[in-house]
Amino acid sequence: MSAGGGTKAIIAALGANLAIAVAKFVAFLFTGSSSMLAESVHSVADSGNQALLLLGAKRSRQRENRKHPFGYGRERYFYAFVVAVVLFTIGAVFSLYEGFEKIRHPHGVESPIWAFGVLIFAILAESVSFRTAIVESKAIKGDIGWVAFVRRAKAPELPVVLLEDLGALLGLVFALFGVTMAVVTGDGVWDGIGTLMIGVLLAIIAVILAIETKSLLIGESATQETEEKICAALESSPEITRVIHLRTLHLGPEELLVAAKIAVHNGDTAADIAQGIDGAERRIRDAVPIARVIYLEPDLYRPDKAGAAPNAAPADEGHS
Repeated sequence: MSAGGGTKAIIAALGANLAIAVAKFVAFLFTGSSSMLAESVHSVADSGNQALLLLGAKRSRQRENRKHPFGYGRERYFYAFVVAVVLFTIGAVFSLYEGFEKIRHPHGVESPIWAFGVLIFAILAESVSFRTAIVESKAIKGDIGWVAFVRRAKAPELPVVLLEDLGALLGLVFALFGVTMAVVTGDGVWDGIGTLMIGVLLAIIAVILAIETKSLLIGESATQETEEKICAALESSPEITRVIHLRTLHLGPEELLVAAKIAVHNGDTAADIAQGIDGAERRIRDAVPIARVIYLEPDLYRPDKAGAAPNAAPADEGHS
């Protein structure tokens, strides 16, 4: 995984979630709190998700072959999508089920000191993990906002970890609310309400992740800024008069396919055109290093038959 893939953030989240899952489950055994059980399952699901992200990163580094001539870069998108499915099926569905059961058959929280101690420990541990993800994200997100970063990022790991850690912190707050209200009022229904809140939260995050990663999995173009750099690099070549049309596709977070029809001079020989294409490819890679696969088709520019302009299909800045 590249430096931008968030390996440090994933490992930090994995370590925190494994420790927190054990602590929460122990607290559940002492308290019988459904909120603690839901949070235990939440942490187990998050740990599995981080393992899936690491697996996806490893598999994406496989070399291309005859069956997969463009490599395995999209493995990272696939496993990020699986994370969303796991978060929903294991985390959200289980929490919603437990919440409804606790509301139907409420019982008080036993030994609440265990729940409070573990929840405070978990909040501190998740805060450290969340801070690590924020620091790594700031290094690559630039001046754009956090929502835009989650929507635009082509590497799925950091947005996934950010949303997971945010969801974990909010889930802990909901669990603390449910346990506190159950202890203060003596009514176990509040514990069930806290569990339902955790389930709804996980479902919302899972849907957001599924939508964002689905678009990456299907195939997204480069950003508009990147496509403008490619067009500028092409049109700076003396052998090329203009870009007739351009299409880009992310084969992975750090691998871009570029296909363009370019207009050449009417009197150029085949050797001139070949030399111009070689130079244009070098200029593209200098301007956009992730442009690994480049196909350029030379043609004569005829305005009445030119078809789509280079910017006829502008890059979608989000993953919707």
